[in-house]
Amino acid sequence: MADFKMQAKANAILDAVSSVIVGKEEVEKLVLTAVLSRGHVLLEDVPGTGKTMMAKSLSKALDTAFARIQFTPDLLPADITGINFYNRKEDEFVFRNGPIFTNVLLADEINRATPRTQSALLEAMEEHQVTVDGKTYALSEPFFTIATQNPVETAGTYPLPEAQLDRFLMKLSVGYPSKDEEVRMIERFLNDNPLQKIESCASREDVLAMQAEAEQVTVSEPVMRYIVEIADATRAEEAIAVGVSPRGILAMVRAARSYAYIDGRSFVTPDDIKTLAVPVFAHRLVRRTGTGRNMDGAQIIERILSEVSVPTEDFGSVATEA
Repeated sequence: MADFKMQAKANAILDAVSSVIVGKEEVEKLVLTAVLSRGHVLLEDVPGTGKTMMAKSLSKALDTAFARIQFTPDLLPADITGINFYNRKEDEFVFRNGPIFTNVLLADEINRATPRTQSALLEAMEEHQVTVDGKTYALSEPFFTIATQNPVETAGTYPLPEAQLDRFLMKLSVGYPSKDEEVRMIERFLNDNPLQKIESCASREDVLAMQAEAEQVTVSEPVMRYIVEIADATRAEEAIAVGVSPRGILAMVRAARSYAYIDGRSFVTPDDIKTLAVPVFAHRLVRRTGTGRNMDGAQIIERILSEVSVPTEDFGSVATEA
């Protein structure tokens, strides 16, 4: 059994976020999974379901730098990355950092900006660096983007292309709370704002340490094959034009390790893969158009999961032997 000295910090982060967000523990866990996987999250849901509040709560629970960018049609790439400006006093050009030079970046309503501006995030999300006027600047670690978009009010918006969607480790939906949860939400916000009371419970160094520990989680060969079988099935699916790529497979491995780590396990199980399949794989599918192909990516993944054989080993024993 791996010695996860920092695992308790993960639970503390989730507890802090749960003190603000009511009834969305699984979504919170998936967002933290993405952070520990060095990935990024796209939150898509109707207005008012708590997407921005989720991002703010996470940023306050982490003692790291935070920046928010409100994406609009007139936003320029330089407004994100920064610019070189002429300093008359020094008689030279000086680079002024943009808001992307942070640890936790909230890209609010990302689909309202033009494709040119959206693409300014690609290099940063994939390589954790920014290139301006031929010079490359490294971003500080950890770097995590949580982007939001609304599936309604789409007039004047710019849907993210498949290549950019593939940069997100997960695509999640917060969803409406239950009636009882909404009553609890009213009670929680009736006389106070719990967001203002969140205290940081994990430093930048803590996050880096948790990321390193998550990478020590064991993935057995049968689980690896299970991931590959699911991905391969998406490529053979008639309703799918482009299935899960090798990058998507590696993304699943990273996510599964972090998800198991948050659970306090030193090994990944097939149940982890089942839980993560829709958030990690569904948004990477490019569907064909035509009659009879009305299933969305999530439904297709769910059907594939019901058809692919699940390994039945004792994965705890496999991990111990490894």
